[in-house]
Amino acid sequence: MMIVMKEEATQEQIDSLVTRVESVGAHAHVSEGEVLTVIGAIGDRERIANLDLQGADGVDRVVPITKPYKLASSQFRHGAPTVIEIEGRRIGGGHFSLVAGPCTVESREQLLSTAEAVKQAGASMLRGGAYKPRTSPYSFQGLGGEGLRLLREAKEVTGLPIVTELMDARDVEAVLEVADVIQVGARNMQNYSLLAEIGRSGRAVLIKRGLAATLEELLMAAEYVLKEGNEDVILCERGIRTFETATRFTLDIMAIPVLKQMSHLPVVVDPSHAAGRRDLVLPLSLAAAAAGADGIIVEVHHDPEAAICDGPQAVPADDFGAYVEQVQRVAETVGNELSAL
Repeated sequence: MMIVMKEEATQEQIDSLVTRVESVGAHAHVSEGEVLTVIGAIGDRERIANLDLQGADGVDRVVPITKPYKLASSQFRHGAPTVIEIEGRRIGGGHFSLVAGPCTVESREQLLSTAEAVKQAGASMLRGGAYKPRTSPYSFQGLGGEGLRLLREAKEVTGLPIVTELMDARDVEAVLEVADVIQVGARNMQNYSLLAEIGRSGRAVLIKRGLAATLEELLMAAEYVLKEGNEDVILCERGIRTFETATRFTLDIMAIPVLKQMSHLPVVVDPSHAAGRRDLVLPLSLAAAAAGADGIIVEVHHDPEAAICDGPQAVPADDFGAYVEQVQRVAETVGNELSAL
């Protein structure tokens, strides 16, 4: 249930409503906008209904939310998109964010050269994996703590905010020391204890859609973070498994406008992992921008042929500037502005 307060509602009235909601064992999620305050009442529907909140002091109206994903639902914010700010870069609500960098941190030279290249080309944030989930236990698993140290250095040198993956709740503190945005990979999308831990951390999170997950399941994953009080959640479409074998996965372009109807959260696209092929990254990126995505997370490498991980899908750093120009033109055509400093 969503409780919309009157514009002139006092803090005392808001606090009183929160106390009443919590008195029946429900959770009260307060969202303060520029004009209105909205209280999301999450819990037993009948108990909340029995509170008869419609006539309470300061309440403008009570709106039932029928979706199982309450806080992620577009109903929760009256259809207004959430805008997330990361170190001065905005994503959502007309702000297009370009997150770029190597699939995995391999060395100091590799990371710093790539980081400088993507910064000069106009990237909003730097991506790089210190911990890597791999299908084979014998594949390179990342540099771990050393990778995090190198990411911290890259941020100091370039000023770019860091997006990096968290796989294990035991690594939360270490990752929080470096990450401005925590990435949850497709294989961890339904690791609910990890999602709740990230929600409690208060750090922005980018959740990738699972290989066989529905859009509702993706939003329910976001709900695990939101219910802990963390409102900075970014949804990511990265390709799903279908019967097609010509590409690694099938990029679900329809997910972009559909998610924007279902939810107020920003939606970004990962064309690199969907295609698995460098020649498809640009056309998929242009399609995503044209469909109204709020950003793209793309793999870039200073020497893709020598990459330890996913070199065939990485955009060469020397070509990244031209890539950005084309993506930016399409994004601007549909009313989105590239967010970079």
